[in-house]
Amino acid sequence: MDTVHIAQTLAELGHQTRLEIFRTLVKAGPAGLSIGDIGSKLGVPASTLGFHIKGLVSVGLISQEKQGRAVICRPELAALTTVIRNLEAECCSEMAVLETEKEEA
Repeated sequence: MDTVHIAQTLAELGHQTRLEIFRTLVKAGPAGLSIGDIGSKLGVPASTLGFHIKGLVSVGLISQEKQGRAVICRPELAALTTVIRNLEAECCSEMAVLETEKEEA
């Protein structure tokens, strides 16, 4: 995963409304919620909600499925897990280099 995608994903979650949308969907589970239900739970107007959901969809944090007239949004926890694992994979990666440099000095 490249740095740009990691930054974009974290930036989407860095906005209070988008974080609340994602948290609401995580609480709802894999069944997800309709856009109308999300708006009702959070008290966010439809136009504003659509803008924020679009951002979350663009980085893969939310998937959408049309069911009749409703659009169901689901959290994509794997996308967030991938970002976190990429960051964790770098943990302490430079310590070995520093230790080797100390030993050589």
